[in-house]
Amino acid sequence: MSEGTMQRRAQRDGQFDRREQRAERVDRAGGLNRLLAAAVAVPVMLLAAGCSSDSGSGDDSQDAAASTGSGTGTGPAAGTTPTVQAAAFKKLPEACAVVSKKTLTELVPKGVAGKEGTSSDTAARASCSWSSLANNGVKGSQFRWLNVSLLRFESDATTGDGESQAKTYYAKQVKDAQAVAGAKNTKSQPAAATGDEAVVVRYDLKKSEGDFKQQTVVVRVENVVLTLDYNGAGLAGDKAPSADALAKSAEKAAKEAVAAVQSANGVAGNGGSGTSTKSPASPAPSGSASSAPSAKPSTTPSGAASATPGATASKAAAAAPKASASAKS
Repeated sequence: MSEGTMQRRAQRDGQFDRREQRAERVDRAGGLNRLLAAAVAVPVMLLAAGCSSDSGSGDDSQDAAASTGSGTGTGPAAGTTPTVQAAAFKKLPEACAVVSKKTLTELVPKGVAGKEGTSSDTAARASCSWSSLANNGVKGSQFRWLNVSLLRFESDATTGDGESQAKTYYAKQVKDAQAVAGAKNTKSQPAAATGDEAVVVRYDLKKSEGDFKQQTVVVRVENVVLTLDYNGAGLAGDKAPSADALAKSAEKAAKEAVAAVQSANGVAGNGGSGTSTKSPASPAPSGSASSAPSAKPSTTPSGAASATPGATASKAAAAAPKASASAKS
């Protein structure tokens, strides 16, 4: 074999070896790239799985929270109007009929016919007044004035149950009666066997016409407050009436008025402690009020300021003393 032929074969073999080496390097590089790609892919997959897991957990938490919130919104206590105990008494009696004619004859001998006060809702507030002037000629005259005011409170989810409202108003009426301007010798004492709570406020009130003896009986029976004003005076030289006698008569009239309230609501009561032998109608809880009077009335049902019953009485008597004075002369 010639030397040229051997050189060409050696060159071909060298080229072949180099091609195999390159192929081997390419194979190794490809394998390494695949390995690196796989190594990179694993964290990515793990990261994706972790994100997916976290997202699912968050959704579950949100769903749970939403479910809890939804449960709170639709629970028994949510979206439900609070209920209050229904008022025991639903109506008031006719104000001018709460005191018997016999008692009226004793308290206001010359004024048996009562004057009913104005009211837009007689089931919530009512009143009646009587005045009497017994003219005895030269011996003077005896003046008497009686006023009965009734205020009924209805249960309401906003202002509360009727009885609680009545208790608050009762306390206010008593306080007002004890703080009349110009009153002298003010005394307060419980009114015996009348309603659930009752008091008699007594005082003297001096006017130009004479000295008036004022008795104010404030009574609460269930969800109704009764204010009874009764006063008397000896005019044109006649002697002043006995305050004790007036107080006893006022308590008697108040007891009859309380019994009238109970009777109007189907309760067999006698004007006593408020305990009845028959339950009033509709004792079940109620969520709202119908025809409810104002929870904080500024005046008494009759429209006369109960804080100054003596002053009101003296106004009612203002015209009467003139008649008695002329009779005396």
